[in-house]
Amino acid sequence: MRWTSSILALGLLVSLAPAADAQQRADEQGEARRDLRNGNVRSLREIEARVLPTKRGMQYLGPEYDPTAMAYRLKFIQGGRVVFVDVDARTGQILGESH
Repeated sequence: MRWTSSILALGLLVSLAPAADAQQRADEQGEARRDLRNGNVRSLREIEARVLPTKRGMQYLGPEYDPTAMAYRLKFIQGGRVVFVDVDARTGQILGESH
């Protein structure tokens, strides 16, 4: 009986994880919109227009926004390796890359 309860609890957690991720992304998007509307950051399209051409040969997987740091993290993949590019959302300058 205990084993069955554990499996049910695990199943519930696994089913809630995508919802939590979706909520986090929605919160990030809301923060990015507010910062853009207030003139504090550049648009994601502008950031992508600056960065994507410098990453030829890499597949772009998408962005994340960190409202505390006012930075975008753009995610790429190349040859099975994930590459993160951190960009200052205020200036559009690349802050760093991590593999």
